[in-house]
Amino acid sequence: MMTIPEYYAGKNVLISGATGFMGKVLLEKLLRSCPEVRAVYVMVRSKAGQSPQARIADMINCKLFERLQDEQPGFAEKIVAVSSDLTKPELDLSKEDQSILAENVNVVFHCAATVRFSEPLKDAVQLNVLATQMMLALAHRMKHLEIFLHVSTAYANCNRELIEEVVYQPPVDYRKLIDTLDWMDDGLVTAMTPRLIGEHPNTYTFTKSLTEYLVQQEAGDLNVAIVRPSIVGASWKEPFPGWIDNFNGPSGIFIAAGKGILRTMRASNDAVADLVPVDVVINATLAAAWYSGSQTLNRPKNLLVYNCTTGGINPFRWGEVEYHINMSFKTNPLEQAFRRPNVNLRSNPFAYQYWTTVSHTLPALLYDGYLRLTGRNPRMMKTITRLHKAMMVLEYFTSHSWVWNTDNIAMLLANMSPEDKKMFNFDVRQLHWAEYMESYCMGTKKYVLNEELSGLPAARKHLNKLRNIRYTFNTVLVVLIWRVFIARSQMARNIWYFVVSLCFKFLSYFRASSTMR
Repeated sequence: MMTIPEYYAGKNVLISGATGFMGKVLLEKLLRSCPEVRAVYVMVRSKAGQSPQARIADMINCKLFERLQDEQPGFAEKIVAVSSDLTKPELDLSKEDQSILAENVNVVFHCAATVRFSEPLKDAVQLNVLATQMMLALAHRMKHLEIFLHVSTAYANCNRELIEEVVYQPPVDYRKLIDTLDWMDDGLVTAMTPRLIGEHPNTYTFTKSLTEYLVQQEAGDLNVAIVRPSIVGASWKEPFPGWIDNFNGPSGIFIAAGKGILRTMRASNDAVADLVPVDVVINATLAAAWYSGSQTLNRPKNLLVYNCTTGGINPFRWGEVEYHINMSFKTNPLEQAFRRPNVNLRSNPFAYQYWTTVSHTLPALLYDGYLRLTGRNPRMMKTITRLHKAMMVLEYFTSHSWVWNTDNIAMLLANMSPEDKKMFNFDVRQLHWAEYMESYCMGTKKYVLNEELSGLPAARKHLNKLRNIRYTFNTVLVVLIWRVFIARSQMARNIWYFVVSLCFKFLSYFRASSTMR
């Protein structure tokens, strides 16, 4: 078989969702590692008065594309912006653009989707299901199409404990659901949503399950593959470690923990945190399209599904995530932290509610009171409210573990040449979690919050100040409790002395035992 760069040489590629987190990483990697690709068509809608061409021009000027700019200064000439809107009939493509795509495209990467877990069902169906249906209809018109690759999610079937690399039939017929939603008013849809999605935790996983089945049913004679990433995080190695550009998923939670705003979170310490670096997903995606697309004479008989996960190969648990977040942000703190980083996971719902009140709500109310007294607008309760909503969305995934079958991923890796394995590395057995978490946390600091490393000494000094304030506050609190409650009551003093003497005896016994050893 030809190498991956050889396969993409001379090819015309179409990418939907190229302005999204994964889409832009895919675009950058494809252009940088497959320099002989002929053209990359990117479907983009106008937004905030910006044309598709202007949005692409802005996007390729960001930090992500700096390495590509240095290695291939003329790369932008290969990018062709195509005006499109996934929410409109025929994807809002002009007849001219439809004709150009039908005549030229060889490979399609369908990455576009809504990733909002709380999206109203109608909108989620429109963006995830109907848009994919229209993309497939467009693909059927492409005369030289070799592979249609659909990016799904490993949680499309999260109602199952064991998830194989197959397409499962959803409990609801997507055709009937589309027809039903067409006449239902929004209020009725909202009321019916819990029953419709059934065991799925949200509309996102539900509609992604429907979409996978739609792809299988409507692919016809198209060569199709599906890649299912789990929780996509910052880059591992490419184009540089720790690149991340958004607050979505775990990134916002990490930042809130680093700022000291998040102190408690509902999660199981032993549950597997199925984080997967974005460059791992993109490398696997490019390799999957190469494998299916290059075998024109020996095409896979079945639609190939790839579970791009880490939990079954190199497991990393939420308790370990907690530890590394605290350590990373204490070593390299964020600027102007609210409190010292010290997030703790709670699996017990009552303990979680208690610590949420004590460590989130009460401090936020006190801080907002201080802001009002100093003539400033209160903002901390709004931040805490948004944070709690985000954590509620993630709670299902931080409290469960799944068993993933990854045979196809292993098969794909085995079919790659040594050069391709190095250039398109998605072997997560090589992933060292401690190093990755440190670069991830630093990535949120540098690329999301735009904090310079030169500000680290001041941030560390601020963190030490917060530590001193905490110690002072605790000391004053103990003295007040003594003066108000214990010093005025003989019974309280007796209890106090009993507890202190008990602790002293325990320490003495422990010291004596250590000496005897």
